[in-house]
Amino acid sequence: MKSYEILDEANFINIGVLLYYEKAKEFIIELNENLDEWTAPLLFTSFVKKGIFTIPRDISLLWVKERVIPSGRQNIGSILSNHKLKAYDEMKLLELAEGRCSQDSMFIRKIDDLPEFVLDRQKKNLIDCTPLDSGNILCFFADTSVKKVELKAFSNDSKIEKVIKNKALFNSCKIGTGGYCATFNDSIDIPSWELYDKGITIPLSYQDFLTFADRNLFDTSESCQELECSRQNITYLNKQGLLNPVKENVKGNLYLKGDVIKTRW
Repeated sequence: MKSYEILDEANFINIGVLLYYEKAKEFIIELNENLDEWTAPLLFTSFVKKGIFTIPRDISLLWVKERVIPSGRQNIGSILSNHKLKAYDEMKLLELAEGRCSQDSMFIRKIDDLPEFVLDRQKKNLIDCTPLDSGNILCFFADTSVKKVELKAFSNDSKIEKVIKNKALFNSCKIGTGGYCATFNDSIDIPSWELYDKGITIPLSYQDFLTFADRNLFDTSESCQELECSRQNITYLNKQGLLNPVKENVKGNLYLKGDVIKTRW
């Protein structure tokens, strides 16, 4: 990840920080909380009015695109060649221009360490998440909080309504770049801070869940060892509904330790 200060040269204002995740080629902008609708960049005023200072990845990318040569420009090939670029790259073009644009006095400057306000906000970023039944997702946050979030809490959002109604879309839930969101099909995002605020805290840690998975999930071989039987016996138990896998795979299934032990009773 690369990080850059966003500075307003004419007004002597530190706008915030631009984060660039190189592998994912995605941007996140963290604005300073002392900005208001008059000092914030025009693109972000609607967010600042609502007290939102972490800008989503799609809007952050839009801000970058406004400051670089568009990919569809007629002579883009010559421009890339002159700058010894093999392919169009928003970040490299932004760096070449120092983030400057004729429409304002802002520019970017690379930094090595993130400001305290960014580090503090990132405590509400996700470190993992998983979809549950009944339209809930289980969220694990950087500050060690674990929260269960009901998607109906976002029912005023038409995109989230689609997620709730579409099981395949709902089950595509995963952590977004940098832990800044939970994303569905990598196209519908819910900001991490919003999940954090609307979730119900569960008094367990992420490590508790990892420990449970490590100590209570058996693969087929471990199940055979526990029951002192062959794989054919495990297959028989499956077909009889006496031992149901929690995850099926062509190379083998995963079972709950407790379910394996119960077959002895």
